[in-house]
Amino acid sequence: MQPIQSLDDFFTRSGADVSLFHMGRRVTPCPRETLRAFESGDQAWPEPWQHQARLGIVFRLGDMPEPAIWFLALPLDEQGMLSPAQRDGFINRLLETLGRNVATVGTKAFERKQTADVDHLMKDNPLAFTPDITFQAMLNARATFALGLPASQHLEPVEAYFSNQQAIDWQALGLQGVADYVVRMETTEADALALRLTTLPTGVVHSLCYCLEHQTFSEALVSALVSRGEIAAQEGDIETLSACIRAVGSANETHAGEWYSSLLEDKAAGGPDVLAAIAGRGWQYLEDGQRLPLFLQRLAEDERTDFAAVVRDIALIPRLRLPVMMALRDASPGSAIQQRLANMLPRT
Repeated sequence: MQPIQSLDDFFTRSGADVSLFHMGRRVTPCPRETLRAFESGDQAWPEPWQHQARLGIVFRLGDMPEPAIWFLALPLDEQGMLSPAQRDGFINRLLETLGRNVATVGTKAFERKQTADVDHLMKDNPLAFTPDITFQAMLNARATFALGLPASQHLEPVEAYFSNQQAIDWQALGLQGVADYVVRMETTEADALALRLTTLPTGVVHSLCYCLEHQTFSEALVSALVSRGEIAAQEGDIETLSACIRAVGSANETHAGEWYSSLLEDKAAGGPDVLAAIAGRGWQYLEDGQRLPLFLQRLAEDERTDFAAVVRDIALIPRLRLPVMMALRDASPGSAIQQRLANMLPRT
């Protein structure tokens, strides 16, 4: 039998029950086929973040009473492919901890000592990372929903608050409840929420937006978020504007893309926070022949931005790599983009 050489091999050969989630740009399900193709060198990581493939792995080995959760950040090379050295080191440590016989156990139950050892593997692990609190809440909400488990106790008051059925102090609402609500939200609930969005306190809008950015939702709610974002822009509330921009980033709606275009066309609206929100959460809308060059232009014109870092970040996204390179190549001589590119070159 061939030795275990990848994470996918380990989970397959150990008979583990596994759910994978992207944990970089947003929290979304990650098919096993994506990890398999990535580890075998057949494809670049589709949603890179800070030159890493960030994964949330929820799994059970044998008779583990509760699923274990690993957060792993696998290093990427300049093409967005796996740099395997640290991954290989982790697998070796994994096999040494659980015993090399993991390759042949199949679905045989692991002893409780080995279950505890699985948890200890994350200690002093160079691949381990701690997601921010919203990412953790969204992973928990997605995992419990996918596994058919009950939502947290925080969901009920959030449902009562958003449905306007009960007067609740919004400051008492738990972020986990908001995440549970967003993951389980049906179109009718999203449309009802859209009607209330302009009246919700700013703090609630922020928490809601930071959860919605991981989700697709109804056109009515997209429109309401755009309207709330426009109000924030007029009031100079950049934090709320950026939150609304981020929230519609995964919505996959034409209206969201049109809003991004209008923001980029308005030089007064496109500050560093707005550009960062678009690049970080709305990158799918940059796959556009007019919007991408305009984004790069605004990024280059604003001296407060780290042009090189943002360009390298979005160019690692496989679907954007070639469009970004072409947009940079086609920039007009003497343009802000060309000037920024010149500054990126090593001085002799």
